[in-house]
Amino acid sequence: MYAQQIKSTGKGVQSLADMTPEERAFQERIDRGEKIEPKEWMPDGYRKNLIRQIGQHAHSEIVGQLPEGNWITRAPTLERKANLLAKVQDEAGHGLYLYCAAETLGVSRDELFEMLHSGKMKYSSIFNYPTLTWADMGAVGWLVDGAAIMNQVPLQRTSFGPYARAMVRICKEESFHQRQGFQIMMVMAQGSVDQIRMAQDALNRFWGPALMMFGPSDKDSVHSAQSMAWKIKMNTNDELRQKFVDETVPQAEYLGLKVPDENLKLNEETGHYDFSQPDWDEFYDVLNGNGPCNHERLEARKDAWAEGAWVRDAMMAHSEKKAARKQAAE
Repeated sequence: MYAQQIKSTGKGVQSLADMTPEERAFQERIDRGEKIEPKEWMPDGYRKNLIRQIGQHAHSEIVGQLPEGNWITRAPTLERKANLLAKVQDEAGHGLYLYCAAETLGVSRDELFEMLHSGKMKYSSIFNYPTLTWADMGAVGWLVDGAAIMNQVPLQRTSFGPYARAMVRICKEESFHQRQGFQIMMVMAQGSVDQIRMAQDALNRFWGPALMMFGPSDKDSVHSAQSMAWKIKMNTNDELRQKFVDETVPQAEYLGLKVPDENLKLNEETGHYDFSQPDWDEFYDVLNGNGPCNHERLEARKDAWAEGAWVRDAMMAHSEKKAARKQAAE
């Protein structure tokens, strides 16, 4: 998931009997599957929770361009360059859709960027890992976008209208990105000895971080209950992680690659794969800013914001000049 460690109100889920009339009517709408729109009444906790989740999701899409943008000029063929460029452009668009959705909740884009740059708002831990070889572009598309899709498809049914509608197009494009990544891995896995080694190495390095994308284990995810009651979050972390493993392991076997988990096996009783949990100490260390590329990624975003100031200033000046001419004409 691109939104990890999202804290809710800090309160337990209330029963309908304990809610105010406004809260009860709101919860009953959600329970009926109705969409909540920006100008409609909503609890303050619901609004804050959405801002955190959508904001972190948007930041993840934007920061997620950096590990891939690193390979646009170094992709092995012109076609690969064009494909990767298109993908990075898609990710920028996803971020814009999500920033727009967050702005309908009363938070400005400048405020969201300030929270990112100051460390008050995070982005997905997966983007703090380096992309060392071209095979990593395959692993990112196959595993990272694949993990994102596991969470984002259900979010098309989330209770907040602008978020749900943004996810429709995002999911279609992310699905294409996942297939694109798998195709890169398939070519590598059918290639030379060195290419096969690179593909296996990419899988080895990205498997654990991909499992971390869904957030901590349910027993340690204390804020999920309220998010699920509000249908901001549609599935638990462990449900999504299990679904990802169940669908990805057969794909790895098809590629002829080995998932780096000695405990991985199909459980005949449950029909699901048993697997090892990722290194949660590493997960929290990366979230706290100590990952391989945390400093590099955040500094890149700060630099881009600073270097783009003249564009924002020019657009504001043009808008003010246009408004002044219109007023004078009236």
